[in-house]
Amino acid sequence: MISNLQQSPPDIGLIIIGDEILSGKRSDKHLPKFIELLNERGLQLAWAEYVGDSPERITQVLLRAFASGDVVFSCGGIGATPDDHTRQCAAKALGIPLELQDQAKSLILERMQDVAKEQGLAFEPDREDNLHRLNMGMFPKGAQIIHNPYNKIPGFTCQAARSGMVHFVPGFPVMAWPMMQDKLDVYCQTWGKAPKRVEMSVIVFGAMEASLTPLMESIESLHGGIKVFSLPSVDHPQWGKHIELGVKGAENEVAAAFLALKDGLKAFSLQLGPEMVR
Repeated sequence: MISNLQQSPPDIGLIIIGDEILSGKRSDKHLPKFIELLNERGLQLAWAEYVGDSPERITQVLLRAFASGDVVFSCGGIGATPDDHTRQCAAKALGIPLELQDQAKSLILERMQDVAKEQGLAFEPDREDNLHRLNMGMFPKGAQIIHNPYNKIPGFTCQAARSGMVHFVPGFPVMAWPMMQDKLDVYCQTWGKAPKRVEMSVIVFGAMEASLTPLMESIESLHGGIKVFSLPSVDHPQWGKHIELGVKGAENEVAAAFLALKDGLKAFSLQLGPEMVR
């Protein structure tokens, strides 16, 4: 059985798999949607990684994910065509064999029966193409299924011993997004509602990032959990050359850190522009 995670939210990662994304044939929609799903639940994405349909590279990405201690969602490559390698790579990364998961087999058979009925055909479970479809239920031994409300073909979840957990969902948004949403909702029941995260920033003119670095480091050291960011621009259509300097973190901690940041800027005698809250 896969154990429950700690009560406070761990880091959350996203892996997006597919040559079609890296070649530009398709635009990735998973990253912005996943960030949206996280934001709705008071959560934040710690990292994301894209990888093509290379078994060696996918395995390396999954090795890092399983070793991370993070909760990771992986989109794509769990079908049964020759360019789908994710199931096999997950098993290799975990050092365990693939096996036909019982619940997955039942759900795939149900789906095949539904399709046959819709087409007015007799259901032939032993037909070669139907037997091949059962490969979509070949998961690393011990994996748990993720229900797919769109067409019943499940995803799966694996966890390395006392380490990272990876949820594997299809690459099709119409399937992947409800599956990710359901998993996040279950997690939120365990973690409780995370504090709302906000950013507060100010436009700074005439400064160099290097000169502001000590102040940024001081703010982070004095305000645990707060991250300071610096976004320089040289040709902004409204403000021209400037730095957007700000802090981000839990809503109840950001205001004090931002006030300290602005107080620290007074020593530089800089021109400040608009302030923003996101």
